[in-house]
Amino acid sequence: MTHAAQLQTPAETNAPRDLLGMGPAELEAAVVAAGLPKFRARQLWRWVWRHGLTSFEEMSDLGKPVRQAFADMFTLDRPAVTRRLTSSDGTIKWLLRFPDGNEAETVYIPDKDRGTLCISSQVGCTLTCSFCHTGTQKLVRNLSVGEITGQVMLAMDELADWPAGKPGRRLTNIVLMGMGEPLFNYENVAAAMRIIMSGEGVGLSKRRITLSTSGVVPEIARCGAELGVNLAISLHAVRDELRDELVPINRKYPLAELIEACRTYPGLSNARRITWEYVMLDGVNDSDEDCAALLKLIRGIPSKINLIPFNPWPGSPYECSGDRRIEAFAARVLKAGYASPVRTPRGRDILAACGQLKSASERARRQPTGTGKPASGMTADAT
Repeated sequence: MTHAAQLQTPAETNAPRDLLGMGPAELEAAVVAAGLPKFRARQLWRWVWRHGLTSFEEMSDLGKPVRQAFADMFTLDRPAVTRRLTSSDGTIKWLLRFPDGNEAETVYIPDKDRGTLCISSQVGCTLTCSFCHTGTQKLVRNLSVGEITGQVMLAMDELADWPAGKPGRRLTNIVLMGMGEPLFNYENVAAAMRIIMSGEGVGLSKRRITLSTSGVVPEIARCGAELGVNLAISLHAVRDELRDELVPINRKYPLAELIEACRTYPGLSNARRITWEYVMLDGVNDSDEDCAALLKLIRGIPSKINLIPFNPWPGSPYECSGDRRIEAFAARVLKAGYASPVRTPRGRDILAACGQLKSASERARRQPTGTGKPASGMTADAT
């Protein structure tokens, strides 16, 4: 089956199709098939992706019959918001529910010079990384193209970022670091990012999109060649025996294969570096020897390193490295020429660990009615 066929609703159902999951060519084909001229597809595309409209009635340059035809053919629905939490540092976390009742998370992280949206690619995850909270939640399914782009649209709605590309936009960067392994859902992720990168729509540059993978080696080169987005690797260990435990996909694609795939990533340069994500686990991967092995492992690869203080979650078997240990590790990394290595924890007061909000919400739904209490760790003003 072709990718385009996978994205289409079977013709016999006559159900409205999710426009947020359709690329320009696919939208044009649907419009022409309905007996309308091609230029109507371009008008519709700009209203949706440039101006963020959620109602066909608002599309002022379309006649009423055309608006009604589009309303019969397509939907523009965003994911439903089950919970919305705002941190004291400005981070916003949404738990989103899709039409089949499944849920995933999206997080917006504001900084002085940028605003980063962390989006999910799957409901749950199949990787079972031992330090990751999402790894405790079994994989349910891949997110569709429209469910991935819908996260971006919903965030832009809430951030008042329309029309797209306006000066002072708040959403400037996207990271595929939420729930799931993006390269296990590559087709839908790639289609969604092409839509978001379209110059006639949201227009986010590929240089402002980072895809994070735990190491699905066969798809890494394809991602670089076809999408050209930045690559981040969830590394977390520099010895195969430890990484087999922390990131079990390493048993299938060991470090030597992963490092070679990164070394040959298309377009790699000092201006376009690999980001290595390294969670700091007390007494596990944070020794001076680990740091020396890390620097040796990535030698010769244009790189930057994010040292991530471990964010504990209920039942986690690890603890975060102490401040002094993190500082000593960071100092060695800095001396080797890698700037700004420590990622400042954000949103810890709103269940910042990936998957935590989903788990807390599920626990809340299992509570007897009438308790009046939010799930553990959840703020009472969550909506």
